[in-house]
Amino acid sequence: MESLSKIYTSAPASALPRGAAYGMPRAPWKRKKQAMRVVALDGVSLEVRSGEVFGLLGPNGAGKTTTVGILTTRVRPSAGEAWIGTYNVWKERVRVKRLIGVVPQRPNLDFSLTAREILTFHGAYFQVPPPERTRRAGELLERFKLTDRADELLLGFSGGMMQRLSIARAMMHDPEVLFLDEPSAGLDPQTRLLLWDMVREYNARGKTILLTTHNMEEADALCHRLAIVDHGRIIALGTPHELKQSIPGGHLIQLQLEGMTPEFQHELESLEGVTEVRSTDGRVQIYSGRSGSLVLEVVHLAAKFQVGIRDVHIAEPSLENLFLHHTGRSLRE
Repeated sequence: MESLSKIYTSAPASALPRGAAYGMPRAPWKRKKQAMRVVALDGVSLEVRSGEVFGLLGPNGAGKTTTVGILTTRVRPSAGEAWIGTYNVWKERVRVKRLIGVVPQRPNLDFSLTAREILTFHGAYFQVPPPERTRRAGELLERFKLTDRADELLLGFSGGMMQRLSIARAMMHDPEVLFLDEPSAGLDPQTRLLLWDMVREYNARGKTILLTTHNMEEADALCHRLAIVDHGRIIALGTPHELKQSIPGGHLIQLQLEGMTPEFQHELESLEGVTEVRSTDGRVQIYSGRSGSLVLEVVHLAAKFQVGIRDVHIAEPSLENLFLHHTGRSLRE
């Protein structure tokens, strides 16, 4: 991506008045449309390397889905260019589509077909020969633990089963680049772990995977590199380890105290390596560049000032702390 921007001047279909798509008057919508201007992407430049799992991490509305929309030819950028391999995404859309597989944020499966038919029909769209697409469909159904429901309609499928089927469909034509938009949203822990295994397995075959998420654990577990995005801009880029280590005072010591005093807090703030101390209703958060050795000093200070310590919790540097450092907000906001 090079200097990629997207400005929306109209709302998505979900923002239209109920029934507008079925012939109801749209006058109220037209009045709102004239004043609308939303910057979804603001000059983003980024290169995803071949064969890596790359993550776009950020809160809802950060620009992640718009980025995927542009790279998968669904959204036309307002400015800038993007390529998949050597192909310009907007100018060579047909060639790009042959190289990519897409799993949207919400399943868009055909409920009039069985799971097996969904896969074989998708293979036919990409000109996979009949014997090959039958074989691939069977393998994917087995891999995603859907074989026992392969010849049933989707009406009784759970959300996790439909998400697994969506990913299997995207892999059906063996794309070089797989896009996963919030792949584990709403999934139970067991299904999420199965999905992560499938992502790792596909990547082990040399495939490139780009996923969007606001799940810090998912980004940490799967991504070789990631970009943290907010308000359509990249605010940090690197491996999860590099990003976490780049936070000044990345360690967090949380204390539950009795008898907290302003003098004690002042002494905590003066300890070596401490960058910030926050205190609320007996709960104290100490941000520091170190953790273990600092806890001993905190205990000694507490004894000196006769402050009781009821609980201690140490958190290692995290992507959440990184986002807080750059924006002052929680990643979940």
